[in-house]
Amino acid sequence: MHPHVARITAAGLAAMLLAPVSYAQETPATEQDKSAELATLKAELAAQRELVNKLVNELQAQRAKIERIEERRDEARPVLADKLALPPRADDLLLSEQRGTGGQNSGAPATASNTAPANQPARPPSTPAPIGSQPPAQAARPPAQAQASTATRNPKDQRPPEVAPLFEAPGVLTPRGKYILEPSLQFGYSSSNRVALVGYTVIPALLIGLVDVREVKRNTFTGALTGRTGINNRMEVEVKVPYVYRSDATVSREIFTGTAVERVFETSGKAIGDVEVAGRYQLNNGGPDKAYYIGGLRYKSTTGRSPFEVVTDCATRCIGDNVTGTGLPLSLPTGSGFQSLQGSLTWLFPSDPAVFFGNISYLHNFKRSGVTRLVRNGIREPLGELAPGGIIGFNFGMGLALNEKASLSLGYDHSTVARMKQNGKNVPGSVRTQLGTLLLGYSYRYSDKRSLSVAVGAGVTRDTPDVSLTIRMPFTF
Repeated sequence: MHPHVARITAAGLAAMLLAPVSYAQETPATEQDKSAELATLKAELAAQRELVNKLVNELQAQRAKIERIEERRDEARPVLADKLALPPRADDLLLSEQRGTGGQNSGAPATASNTAPANQPARPPSTPAPIGSQPPAQAARPPAQAQASTATRNPKDQRPPEVAPLFEAPGVLTPRGKYILEPSLQFGYSSSNRVALVGYTVIPALLIGLVDVREVKRNTFTGALTGRTGINNRMEVEVKVPYVYRSDATVSREIFTGTAVERVFETSGKAIGDVEVAGRYQLNNGGPDKAYYIGGLRYKSTTGRSPFEVVTDCATRCIGDNVTGTGLPLSLPTGSGFQSLQGSLTWLFPSDPAVFFGNISYLHNFKRSGVTRLVRNGIREPLGELAPGGIIGFNFGMGLALNEKASLSLGYDHSTVARMKQNGKNVPGSVRTQLGTLLLGYSYRYSDKRSLSVAVGAGVTRDTPDVSLTIRMPFTF
C-alpha cells in the first residue's frame, strides 16, 4: 500500500475512533451550561418574587393607613358638621373646603368666633358687651368655620358662620334643643378731666375768679351669667343677669373756696345690674357669596340700683343757685334707672377665608314721670319728667379662622347718644355724645362644648372708656 494512502487510512480510523470520545466530552459541557442557566433564572425569579412580595406588603400598609384616616374622618365629620351646621357631603367637596380653595359650590369659607356681635352681630356678630359696649359670640362662641353650599345643605340648618365675638350679640344662633350657659367678666376703665371757669376776664390772658378742675377715674367690673336656647334652627332666646361693681375717684379743688389743696372724693357701689331679655331670628338662608341677615330685639329692665335711689352729696339742693356739697353720689348706681328696648339688624357675609359682619341698631329709653333725687338728710329733690336720649349704633368688622380651633376678629363699634330732656326741654349742658371703640377679639375652641373668647376695646372718642376687656367661656349642653 502506498505510504500516503496508508497515512490517510490511519488518520480516518483514528478520527472514527476518537469521535465518540469527542461527543462524550461535548455532551456533559452542554448539560452543565443549561444547569447554570436554569440556576440563574431561578435566582432572578426568586428576586422578582421577593420584590413583588415587598410591593404587596407596602400596598397593604398604605391601604390600612388610608382606612384609618377615613375612619378618623368619618368619626370627626359628625362633630364637624354639628359645629359648622354642615350635613355630610361628597369627599371631593370636603377636601376642597378643607384646602380653602373650594368654589361657589363647595360652601362658604372658614371664618373666625361674638363674636360673634351684639348690639352688634347678633348671635350675629359675632359676633363679641352690654348694650353699647361689648367687647358674642358669646361673643364668644366657637371659632368660625366653613359653611356648606346652600344647594347641598338642609334648609332647616342653614345657619351663618361663627366669628370670634366682639360685640354683645353672638354670631350664630343656638340650634334647636341646645342650651348655652355663658359666664363672662368685663372690665372697663375711663378717665376724664373737667375744667370750669367761675369769674370773668379782663383780657384773654387774665382771669379774675376761680377755676374748678376735676379729674375722674372710673373702674367698672361686670360679671354676668347668660343663658340662651334655640326655639328652632332660626330663632333663639336669651336671658342675661349681670352683677356690677363700680368705683370712682374724683380729684378736685373745691369751687368757691379759693384753696389750692386738692381733694379726693372716692365712692363705690355693687349690686345686681339691669337684667336683659333678648330674642333673635334669622331672616334668610345665606350661603357662599350671599349674606345672612338676623333680626334682634332686646329688652332691658330696671332691676339694678337706680341713680335716683342713691344719696347725692348735697345738703338740701343739687340744682339752682344754692348748691351745697360736691353734687356727687355717695354710692354708685348699678343700673340706668330707665327701661329700654333695642331693635337691631345684623348681617354676615362669608368670603373665603374670612367672614365680614356688621350691625345697625336703635335703643329707645322710656321716659319716667315724677322722678325725684335723694339728697342728704333724707330730702327728696323733685326732677319732674326725664326722657333719656335714644342711641343709634352701628358696627362692622371681619372674622378670620386661624385653624380649626382658633379665630381672630377685628371691628369698630360706634354709638350716637341723643340729648336728655327734662320736662320736655333739653337739659342744660346736655349735648349729643359720640362713642367710638376699636375692638380686637380672639376665640379658642377647646371642644365642641366649651370655648374661650377674649376681646379688647380701645376708646377713640373722649367720652368712650379708655379700655375694656371682656372674657367669656360659653358651655353647650
